[in-house]
Amino acid sequence: MRSRHLRPAAAAVSLLLTTLALTACDAGSALPGAGPDDTTAAAGSAGADGGSGAEAGAAVVSTNVRQNASDVPVSKVVTVEVADGTLDSVKVTSPAGAVQGEMADGGAAWSSTGGLEPGVTYTVRSVATGEDGESVRASSRFSTQALTLDQQVYPSVSPLQGEEVGVGMPVIVNFDLPVTDRASFERHMSVQTTPKQAGSWYWLSDNIAHWRPKTYWKPGTQVSVDVDVNGVEAGNGLYGQESRNVDFTVGDANIYKVDMVSHEMKVFSNGELLRTLPITTGEQPKFTTRTGVKVIMEMFDSKTMNSETVGIPNDSADGYNIDNVQWAMRVTNSGEFIHAAPWSVSSQGNANVSHGCTGLSTEDAGWLYSMSKRGDVVEYTGSDRPMEPGNGWTDWNVSWPEYQTGSALS
Repeated sequence: MRSRHLRPAAAAVSLLLTTLALTACDAGSALPGAGPDDTTAAAGSAGADGGSGAEAGAAVVSTNVRQNASDVPVSKVVTVEVADGTLDSVKVTSPAGAVQGEMADGGAAWSSTGGLEPGVTYTVRSVATGEDGESVRASSRFSTQALTLDQQVYPSVSPLQGEEVGVGMPVIVNFDLPVTDRASFERHMSVQTTPKQAGSWYWLSDNIAHWRPKTYWKPGTQVSVDVDVNGVEAGNGLYGQESRNVDFTVGDANIYKVDMVSHEMKVFSNGELLRTLPITTGEQPKFTTRTGVKVIMEMFDSKTMNSETVGIPNDSADGYNIDNVQWAMRVTNSGEFIHAAPWSVSSQGNANVSHGCTGLSTEDAGWLYSMSKRGDVVEYTGSDRPMEPGNGWTDWNVSWPEYQTGSALS
């Protein structure tokens, strides 16, 4: 059974992070003349549901949702317009809260910019001043369609609020239901950076969208992610359940270069070579470590590694079940880690003997772990086995022109 999020009006919303499973290596009537969706109020009228017309120079206020309408889509953009006058204020409120909006055309019109909530009644209150100098007040009500949780798409965002990440960290949005109208959603998804850096969205599937800059992040970048999809149509009768805002920071540019032929890792931070570490990687040809750009996804100071999680029976010749593997950092979904491997110290620096992971001495692994963070980059060279798309955060293995074509708006 799939767990769904309740809206804040009913309960607090918790952020669900995608867990990586592998753990081892490898209504009413309008005034005459109004359209079927319109409600109009004029000077001298009793409000939006009454009145006999406007006197010369009197303001006439109308909205695009008819009085007492029911089952109004949550994607509806509410507009209020005035003829022969200027809008002074517009408020659209409900027990679920107020709807944000903005004036346009010098006060001749107002449009909602925030999504509507399902199954609630809204009141639209407007005040306008006519060309005759008289004030007009208009009021109307409407109710939105009721939606089940299975009709609403919830977005989870990574990085987390306030997190400091590495220069290879993509922005990741996971949707718990498929978004088939990707373009509608992407128009409401933005990433702002200080300093500014060009970037693009890239849809891996209907459930996952990534954003990355053209090149690695600049250290110190401040990033603000706005997934403003509340009430936005997702296709197939689904709507965005909630908008999400996340701010994070990019830290030092840690880039680790692994050469599987020379059996060494060069550790760079902000362009400076700090150390060259002896390593071992996957024994060829059976357990060849992948070549390509990988990104640190998870970090564990201690982890159990079991070969069954990568399809190798424990009781086979290649099987293993090792408790307390220290300083483990995941770089692929399929089970490649960087970790302490005291059992292979004699091979580190001169041979590849692992099941696909990158093994270091306990001392070296602990030192590397202490300076690392999610999003740090690990560039692997030296094998003929490439990274598979989506086997981890593989964004940097896609050329920039190709990445841009992954946008629904390209």
